[in-house]
Amino acid sequence: MTYYLIAGERSGDLHGANLIKAIRERDPAAQCRAYGGEQMEAAGATLVRHYRDMAFMGFLEVVKNLGTIRRIMRECQADLLAHRPDVLILIDYAGFNLRMARFARKHGIRVFYYISPKVWAWNQRRALNIKANVDRLFTILPFETEFFAKYEYNVDYVGNPLLDALAAFQPDPDFRQENGLDERPIIALLPGSRHQEITSILPTMLASTRGFDTYQFVVGTVSNLPTSLYDALLADYPHVRRVNDAAYDLLHLATAALVTSGTATLETALFNVPQVVCYKTTFISYAIARRLIAVPFISLVNLIANREVVKELIQADLTPANVANELRAVLPTGVKRSDLLAGYTDVQEKMGEPGASERAGRAMVQALQQG
Repeated sequence: MTYYLIAGERSGDLHGANLIKAIRERDPAAQCRAYGGEQMEAAGATLVRHYRDMAFMGFLEVVKNLGTIRRIMRECQADLLAHRPDVLILIDYAGFNLRMARFARKHGIRVFYYISPKVWAWNQRRALNIKANVDRLFTILPFETEFFAKYEYNVDYVGNPLLDALAAFQPDPDFRQENGLDERPIIALLPGSRHQEITSILPTMLASTRGFDTYQFVVGTVSNLPTSLYDALLADYPHVRRVNDAAYDLLHLATAALVTSGTATLETALFNVPQVVCYKTTFISYAIARRLIAVPFISLVNLIANREVVKELIQADLTPANVANELRAVLPTGVKRSDLLAGYTDVQEKMGEPGASERAGRAMVQALQQG
């Protein structure tokens, strides 16, 4: 059978790759075509367009790039009709993918959605859009089943694919030596994978690193962004090292972390690394978001726990002084560390067991075989 997958960011590329592997275990002759990244391509998909062309963050940035987004969507729609797959599999990336779901439905193409858009966070009635245009929704967060039940929509909760990625992770025993790191404890800086996240958040993270002489700071960089971007920001911080495309190896060794809000906050919690969550966007985007957001937290850790486990420093609160103070509080001698780690235990219990990718892939192939 033929599968057409769309992921619009780095984490979606990871989960899409694991899903492709699971699909091919059940359907060895599967043909996959994708909007995604290197990991989906490595898993065997024909890559049509890279997600870096589509990764716009915040309301203002989306508006500024509407022309580009619409052009890419028209290209995607034309390619979808040219290949007419057995199923369109959408991975998160709500603004683009919900429109693609409607388009595919209109043209008689079956639609599966893996990793639900965060419709529970804002504009919750978009759940009706999903119900109308998505044949099967495969969710990864434990509270989503109850949320969609309010709209009389039954979903397939398959667990979280991050657990699969962590279960498959094999730490590099020579990581410190290969990256020029000494034996001091490591504080990881994970500023995100989008250009705007790096330029908005990493400078504040870096400015908070002074005065921690018994620790070494290491930035997790990503290869889908130019090295020159990091070079410019790190120029005044010779004490800060960097490692590329190695977030898991970095978290495996880290004592604490500063993390941009997103999937990485949950990954950090699953590695049991105390963290401070950081987020900042443009003034206009933030003003709009404040009016629309329907949940009390922005980090997945706190949303799953349904209480504050990790500190969220958002917008004006994201200052070097605040970051440094919160970081000290979660270091081994800090006053918040033990409570935070206890909170992680609650989150990890709610997450369940690995196997999400395999469960989702199996269910998708079975549904298609049954017609």
